[in-house]
Amino acid sequence: MSREYTEITVVGEDSTGLIARVTTLLFERDINIEDLDQAVRDRVFRMTMTVDTAEMSCTQDELREALSDLADELGVDIQVRFPADRETQTIAVLVTKESHCLEALFEAWADGKLGADISVIIGNHDDLEPLADHYGVDFHDVGDEKGSPDEERLLELLDEYDTDLIVLARYMRILSPNVVFRYEDRIINIHPSLLPSFPGAEPYRQAREEGVRIAGVTAHYVTTDLDQGPVIAQRAFNAPPGASVEELERRGQPLEAETLLEAVRLHLDKAVSVYHGRTELRDDADASGYQFGLPASVDEMLADRPVDGLGEAVSSESTE
Repeated sequence: MSREYTEITVVGEDSTGLIARVTTLLFERDINIEDLDQAVRDRVFRMTMTVDTAEMSCTQDELREALSDLADELGVDIQVRFPADRETQTIAVLVTKESHCLEALFEAWADGKLGADISVIIGNHDDLEPLADHYGVDFHDVGDEKGSPDEERLLELLDEYDTDLIVLARYMRILSPNVVFRYEDRIINIHPSLLPSFPGAEPYRQAREEGVRIAGVTAHYVTTDLDQGPVIAQRAFNAPPGASVEELERRGQPLEAETLLEAVRLHLDKAVSVYHGRTELRDDADASGYQFGLPASVDEMLADRPVDGLGEAVSSESTE
């Protein structure tokens, strides 16, 4: 019997017996729990489950209705994603003012090379609305005059557009646990540094001040810890002595767009999975079309010796 892996996410205020109520409901409908993870951050409770619904004793609509009734009773939000729900992936792109990453996503989408539909652009400023209009994609500004986003409105839009994946295309705001917990391992960010170095604000300036000789960019899944989520892909570039912050930005921005696009494709192709806080290439994934880090040609330029222990081997041979 083949398995049907269904994802269930519970988010809300922590309360006694919550986990038991949800798991009991599933047990009563012959649904087997394959994996369960829970956390609490800033008084927000999150539980994510992967369950097998192949032999459940109810229909999908009946399960949705039962979980919805339980959610109302417990005062939490419960989302269910069946395998069939994910056949056509939809992407919500969050932006601020920088356009280069959004342009790369739009171009790949227009060329049929993205593998999903960009259903909505959500900004905390309206600067990039003309770009969304050019591609015929809905744009919503959820920011106030200072760019502070209304996250309740953001969540409403993500639900309205039935979002499968959230892409932060240089979105210059931190998402709260209330958002992150609802989209566990389904939010991808691009950060302009080789994480874990230079997290947070102004990473190019940090790289300049620290005098690094190699800088780079990182695409990663978003967690409640700032810029510490599992790394998906990275790119690097030389930082010449005396290079200004502006020069580092000019070198890095094309790589930001390229790396973010690759991370999105890896996710959509289900080529990577998150395991113990890091991403792993799935056993059945074909990695030939992806770069992940530096190009393979760089390996040919690397020195292959000396290697620790080689000198001892040579020494032992000479004494025989």
